[in-house]
Amino acid sequence: MFRKILVGLDGSAAAWYALRRAITLAREHGGEVWVLSVEEHLPHFPATIDEVQEAEEFQNAYFADIQCAARRLAAEHGIAMECRIMPGRAATRLIELARDGAFDLIVVGHRGHANPWHRLTGSTADRLVEHAPCSVLVERSSADATGHE
Repeated sequence: MFRKILVGLDGSAAAWYALRRAITLAREHGGEVWVLSVEEHLPHFPATIDEVQEAEEFQNAYFADIQCAARRLAAEHGIAMECRIMPGRAATRLIELARDGAFDLIVVGHRGHANPWHRLTGSTADRLVEHAPCSVLVERSSADATGHE
């Protein structure tokens, strides 16, 4: 059923919980997992090009470390994993990759490293549920359900 699964991984506890769920589903369905980390916080109006490059290098290193740990976790469970890092808006990039890659499922955490405006404007998960070309699983950790972490 879910043979090709895409996970949004931003390094938050909720995203790790979503990744674990995706790995479990991939094992159950004989599928593969792809991880996408999106560099959302690059400067929009930088004073210099160096400012953008520095921010991008920092985020690339941050996501490379996260994705290395994700690969180890997948390997422990015998799951094939592809990883990507892209700049942009998380929901937009996840939707584009899901469409272009013919994914069966997108898995994301209920809360990631969101900004405070998401309560008013909607979160990445909200946008995915509304616009994704495939099924979306918004995984709630037990901490999300109780309101405690």
